[in-house]
This record gives sequence, structure tokens and C-alpha cells, in this order.
Amino acid sequence: MQARIESVPWASHRERLTAIRSAVFVVEQGVPEHLELDGEDESARHFLALSAAGEDIGCARLLPSGQIGRMAVLPAHRRCGVGALLLQAAIAAAEAAGCLRCFLHAQINAEAFYRRAGFIPQGETFMDAGIEHIEMERP
Repeated sequence: MQARIESVPWASHRERLTAIRSAVFVVEQGVPEHLELDGEDESARHFLALSAAGEDIGCARLLPSGQIGRMAVLPAHRRCGVGALLLQAAIAAAEAAGCLRCFLHAQINAEAFYRRAGFIPQGETFMDAGIEHIEMERP
């Protein structure tokens, strides 16, 4: 699948980013909306994945701390490399910003995906929004 990743401002893309995240996290995974919208989006750098036809199909964010999160790809576009493109964009942005640490909180079922990108598990698993996670760091 052809997809392109754009770095987009939260202020002008909030509705589009929120629509993807709501579809994946709130509707599909049952995360309460008040946990998904955590108040950190204003200070984050956001990435939007677009299909060849220009449809919004995925998103991610990078916090100033170097934490990558809110990685979401709509179901019809999974396993096509969209997530890898989003992750690469976030990693590159973290490196360009001089982040000393690039890390994320991976859902357990996505751990292998992040391992393939060079992330290493750190510590024990933990629950977040009722979903088992593990912190992972990219050396």
C-alpha cells in the first residue's frame, strides 16, 4: 500500500487525529475517552498517515520527553506498513529534536512490532486503560 506521513499541528488537525484514535482506542479497544484524551496533545508533535487517495488512515504522536504514543492505524489499513512508516517518522523526529531517550508504552500484542524497529522491553508489564502494556526503549 502506498501511504504518506505528514507532520501536522494539533490545532488544525485535532478532529482528524481524534477520529482515528477514537475509532481504534475508544470504539475498538474500549478505552474510556477521558483516558485517551490525556491533555498532552497540545505539546506533542503529531503524525498523520494518508492513503494514496488522501484518506486519513493512521496517526501517532511524539511527546517532548521522547515518548512515542497514540499509534493507531484503522483496521482496513493494518499489516500494510502504515504503522512502520508512522513509527519511523516519530523516531526520526525524536532524533532530530535531540531527545536523549526514545521510548513508548507498547500494548503487549504489539511488542513484536516494536522489537522489529529496535525497541527493547524495560521492566515489568503493567495495565493501562485495562490493557496490558510494557515500556520499551530504543537504544
